[in-house]
Amino acid sequence: MTTSRIDRRFAALHAEGRAGFVTFVMAGDPDYVTSLEIVKALPAAGADVIEIGMPFSDPMADGPAIQAAGRRALDGGQTLKKTLAMVSAFRQTDADTPIVLMGYYNPIYSYGNETFLDDARQAGVDGLIIVDLPPEADDELCLPAIEHGINFVRLATPTTDDKRLPKVLSNTSGFVYYVSITGITGTRAPDAAAVSSAVGRIKRHTDLPVAVGFGVKTPEQAAAIAAGADAVVVGSALIEAVKGSLNADGHATNATVPAVAELVSRLAEGVRAGRPVAAE
Repeated sequence: MTTSRIDRRFAALHAEGRAGFVTFVMAGDPDYVTSLEIVKALPAAGADVIEIGMPFSDPMADGPAIQAAGRRALDGGQTLKKTLAMVSAFRQTDADTPIVLMGYYNPIYSYGNETFLDDARQAGVDGLIIVDLPPEADDELCLPAIEHGINFVRLATPTTDDKRLPKVLSNTSGFVYYVSITGITGTRAPDAAAVSSAVGRIKRHTDLPVAVGFGVKTPEQAAAIAAGADAVVVGSALIEAVKGSLNADGHATNATVPAVAELVSRLAEGVRAGRPVAAE
């Protein structure tokens, strides 16, 4: 496939000699309008790549914070069609920041694979992370996505050994998402030394950038992970910032968007303080 926004962004980060900052937020949390405003605020706050969660009723890989965010979004009427509309609205003012949709296969299957890929490409989606589609099912969505010019980002974990890794990486594009802990999102902090070693092992099998996520919540943790990775992913901490800004009825307040943007700014400073693998 041709060079994507993701490829160009990581090339620029490499040229700058720093790790990237990847932010995750849930589409439609706490409502469509506020969620869109949060996404629009992320690049100026320091996000280099934006992951947008596609809310799903049974998110098996997600911890309590992201599960609750998905439930708030679904209760507020968020759909996959609205999520694509959100990306399209974002693209009206930002043509450069890569957008990756992350979630589960069921909503896409229900939407219709070809229709979804056509609509996603038209909306300005650059990549997909579908956590419950293994490499053995690449014919299902991965290869069609690549044919549509959409990167398919694969997850590697601490249990992905050298025998399994080539299969995981075979059709991966854009970047590799390394899950720094075993278990669900947002429940434990990653070990920076172990992460750096794992990233080095992955990079012996691929030239793709490696982004590290699951468990990073503070600027200090972000800096430590950035020292051994091409990018740092933060999600649960941002979701918690949304939750903490809501009123007693669970609705957005004037503090919701600033709460997320201010946290992103602090975390971005942490990421930039680390020395990435890409600069070595």
